[in-house]
Amino acid sequence: MTDQTLPRTVALVTLGCARNEVDSEELAGRLEADGFTLVDEPADAETVLVNTCGFVEQAKKDSVDTLLAAADLKVDGSATSVVAVGCLAERYGSELADSLPEADAVLGFDDYPDIGARLRAIVAGETHQAHTPGDRRALLPISPVERSSAGVVLPGHGTDPTTVGVGGPATGPRVVRRRLDGGPMAPLKLASGCDRRCAFCAIPRFRGSFVSRRPTDVLDEARWLGEHGARELFLVSENSTSYGKDLGDLRLLERLLPELAAVDGVERVRVSYLQPAETRPELLAAIAGTEGVAPYFDLSFQHASGPLLRRMRRFGDPESFLGLLGQVRALAPEAGVRANVIVGFPGETEDDVATLCDFLVEARLDVCGVFGYSDEDGTEAASYDGKVDPDEVADRVAHVTDLVEQLTAQRAEERIGEDVLVLVETVDDEVEGRAAHQGPEVDGTTVLTDLVDTLSVGDLVPARVVGSEGADLVAVPTGSPR
Repeated sequence: MTDQTLPRTVALVTLGCARNEVDSEELAGRLEADGFTLVDEPADAETVLVNTCGFVEQAKKDSVDTLLAAADLKVDGSATSVVAVGCLAERYGSELADSLPEADAVLGFDDYPDIGARLRAIVAGETHQAHTPGDRRALLPISPVERSSAGVVLPGHGTDPTTVGVGGPATGPRVVRRRLDGGPMAPLKLASGCDRRCAFCAIPRFRGSFVSRRPTDVLDEARWLGEHGARELFLVSENSTSYGKDLGDLRLLERLLPELAAVDGVERVRVSYLQPAETRPELLAAIAGTEGVAPYFDLSFQHASGPLLRRMRRFGDPESFLGLLGQVRALAPEAGVRANVIVGFPGETEDDVATLCDFLVEARLDVCGVFGYSDEDGTEAASYDGKVDPDEVADRVAHVTDLVEQLTAQRAEERIGEDVLVLVETVDDEVEGRAAHQGPEVDGTTVLTDLVDTLSVGDLVPARVVGSEGADLVAVPTGSPR
């Protein structure tokens, strides 16, 4: 056995969104199948693989800081190489490699299928030539359909890519991913890329055009996740409302949800990132009314001022958004609703901010992320006039954030007395989990106050809300866990 074929230890550090978490687990699966040993701590690894985020300026800074911290381990730890992958690496490629010599290599998405060979070459001292970034809309998209080179073996996919409900005949084993987090929630990718052209967003340039995974592949992976401890599936993509359009069936998600909810071991399915302009009544009804699907609506409003939204290359206004929320709550009065908004977009006026604030008061959202606008390379908005002074952007962010914190605290208080089903995620000094209206990591949590000595991670516990603190809830169990 040559030095290049000896197993090596690798630690993966994941930044950014749940889509990156799935990518890391696929990379981990490929590496483990290729003889690498995965370790939890970067300080214990020979190679540190940093899955970066390149979405907004702060995420880019965090990614660079993480790469620099990993590079320090080449002096203070056992690391011999640090490798950047992910969105920042794809988006900037050779430019990132030139500006960050502390990283031994910068790999793009096209390197993922051969990640084991790439790392072996890097460990052996070969110089990797980072790619020159291109607009992936002009290239073959990054397809999440073909997952075939490492990880765990799954049944094959059906021969008909749009068949849901019958599975189709198996065509051979598939290799998908290795779970890195043993928690009871697992992200499951529906699609990659985006066909929308929002003026502020660079994602289509480095993630490519929208490509749906075949439903049979999604179901196969869901079954494997259910067998490996996932009690909640978190369906992720850049735009879940577009799922199936490139497969010839825009209502594919409505048909897929009951199949996912019926997977053995899975108790809850949650859909993320709904585009309001594409959110149709049939999808609302499927999310609100399908047993085992969380009545949870992650609606990307981004603003409420109609003229400003059109300048963003988006659609909507307070009336249409409130109408959509009215439809949601008519179907599921206790539904969870989260959103994100951008303030300080070029051309935004004080009247636009007032319109946004008035909408937020009426919307009664459970959670709302507030982001200040900043120019992103390669976006249309970067060339716009009417830029808002950065200090004014910061003031508007602070103002809207303060309002949102008050409103989300009020919304949580309104839930006192509600019956909820809590998925237990941690059992330490207190038992903490999430109710159906609370998405992972960003939507608040629920603390259970009784029966704590009898509960375990992964339990689903019926409970009644008795208190709140900010967006977080306190609840008392009302029945046995399942």
